[in-house]
Amino acid sequence: MRSYAQLSQEETSSAWIRSSLRIYYLTAIVCCGGVLFGYDSGVIGGVLTFPSFMNSFNYTPSQQTKVSSIAVGIQQAGALIGSLLIFPLTTRKGRRTALKASSALFCLGVLFEVVDSRSLTAFYTGRIICGLGIGGSATVIPIYLSEMSPTHMRARLGSCYQFTFTIGILVSYWIDYGMQFAPDTPLQWQVPLALQLVPGALMGLGMLTLPESVRWLLGKGRAAAAWESLRWVRGVSPSAGPGEDSPIHDEFTAMKTAVESDRRATDGFRLSELLQGSNARRIALAATMFLAQQSTGATAMAYFGPQFFGLLVGEGDRALTLLLTGFFGAIKVLSCGTFILFVADRFGRRPLLISGALGMAVCMTCTAFLVQGMPPPAPPAGYTGAETASKGVSPTGIATVLLIYLAIIIYNLSWGPLPWPCSAELFSTRLREPGVAVSVAAQWLSNFVWSFSTPYVLAGIGWATFLLFGVLDAVFSGFVWVFLPETAGLSLEEIEGLFRGEDGEGDEESALVGGEDGDGENEVLVPKNGDIDRNT
Repeated sequence: MRSYAQLSQEETSSAWIRSSLRIYYLTAIVCCGGVLFGYDSGVIGGVLTFPSFMNSFNYTPSQQTKVSSIAVGIQQAGALIGSLLIFPLTTRKGRRTALKASSALFCLGVLFEVVDSRSLTAFYTGRIICGLGIGGSATVIPIYLSEMSPTHMRARLGSCYQFTFTIGILVSYWIDYGMQFAPDTPLQWQVPLALQLVPGALMGLGMLTLPESVRWLLGKGRAAAAWESLRWVRGVSPSAGPGEDSPIHDEFTAMKTAVESDRRATDGFRLSELLQGSNARRIALAATMFLAQQSTGATAMAYFGPQFFGLLVGEGDRALTLLLTGFFGAIKVLSCGTFILFVADRFGRRPLLISGALGMAVCMTCTAFLVQGMPPPAPPAGYTGAETASKGVSPTGIATVLLIYLAIIIYNLSWGPLPWPCSAELFSTRLREPGVAVSVAAQWLSNFVWSFSTPYVLAGIGWATFLLFGVLDAVFSGFVWVFLPETAGLSLEEIEGLFRGEDGEGDEESALVGGEDGDGENEVLVPKNGDIDRNT
C-alpha cells in the first residue's frame, strides 16, 4: 500500500499544493457566510441613525426606539426559525443544497430591504427573509467545514467562521461611517444594505464549484461520489482510484468506518433521551452557555454600537459615534485573530470563561458609575440626529470608551469563541447533532431577546444598561465556577466518562477499537451498553 511518503517528491509536492489551495478556497467560499452574517449584524445599527432612512420610511424621532427594536430583533427571530428549518434540508438534500438555498433566501431578503418602498412592513419582511438565510447558513457552515477539513486543520479552519464574522462587522461599521457624509438621499442607506449582496452571492455561486460533503455522501450510501469529493479536496490526481494504492485510501476507509459507527450510535434515537439522566444536565449547560454568551453585552453593542457610544461621549456628534464604532469593530477582529493564533487550546475552558466574565463585569460596572457620575454633554437644543455638533470628548468619555474596548477584547478571548467548542464537547455522538441544535436555538433565542429589547433598555435606564451587563457577567462567572466541568485536554471519551459517572455508569467496562485515522489519534469507544462514541 502506498502512502504520501512513498510517492515521488514531485507528486507529493504537487498534491500538497493542490490540497492546500483547494481547502483554503473551500474555506473562503463557505466563510463568505460569516462575512454576510457579520456585515448584516453590524450595518443596521448605523443605517438606523441616518436621517435619510427616517425620511424614506416616514417615521418620527419618537418612534426611533420601536423601529430599531423591530428592525434588528425581527431578523434574529428569522434566524432562529432558519436554524431549525435547515436541518431537514441539509440532512435529506446535503450541505451544498442547504447553503445554496440559504444564499438565495438571504439575497432575496436584501432586495426587499433596499427597495425604497416607503413601507416599513416591506423592510421588515426583508429582514425576516435575510434572517432565515443567516440562521440556515450559520448552522450548516460549521458542519460542512468540519466534514471536509483534514484532521490537523479542523480547529484552525473551524475558527475561520468566527473570524470572518468579525471582519464582516468591521467592514459594515466603516461603510456606515463613510456613508454618513453622503447626501441625505435614499442612496445613503440603500448602498450599505445593498452591499450585503456581495458576500451573500459569492457564497451561493461559490457553492456551485464545490463538492458535496464526503461524510454526508457516505451516509447516503454514495461511496463513488464520496470518493470523488475526497479526491478533489485532497488534491489527488483523477487517475487515483479508491484502491489500496491510493494515497488517501486509509483516510477514505476510516471515514466509512466512522460513518457506520455514527449510524450505529444514533440508531433508534428519541428526542426524549435529551431529558433523561445526565443528558438533561448537558442540555442545560450548553444552552445556558449560549444564553450567557448573548447576555454579556457584546452582542447588544455589536448591533447598536453608535447608540452605546452615544451614551459614553454624547449624542450630539453622529460622526464621532460612528468613528468609535468603527474602531470597536477593528478591535473585535484583532482580538479574535489573537485568540485563534495564541489562545485557542492553550488554556483551560474554565479559567478563560471565569476570568473573562469577571473582567467584563469590572469594565461594565466601572463604565456605568463613570457615566452616572460624570455624564456626557447633552445634545444641543433641537437636535434630531441629522446634525454633527462636536464639542470634543471629555476625559471621562475617553476612559469609558477605553473600558468598553477592553471589555470587547476580553469577550473575544473568552466568551465569544469558547461556547461553540464547549457545547459540542459536552455531547456524545448519539446526542451531538440534536444537542447542538437545541443549544444553537437557545443562542438565537437569546440573540433575539437582546436585539429586540436593547433599544428599550437604553431608552429606559440609560447608563444603568452597563451596570446590568456588569451584574450579569459576574453571575456568569459564578455559573462556570459551580457547574461547568473542565473539558480542555480531554478526549470526547473522557468527557463522556464524566457524565456517565453521574448516572452510575462510570465503572462500565469499555473497549477501544479502530482509530479514525488509523493511527490511534481518534478512537472509537464501545461501552458495555452498546453506545458508541468517537473523538472526531
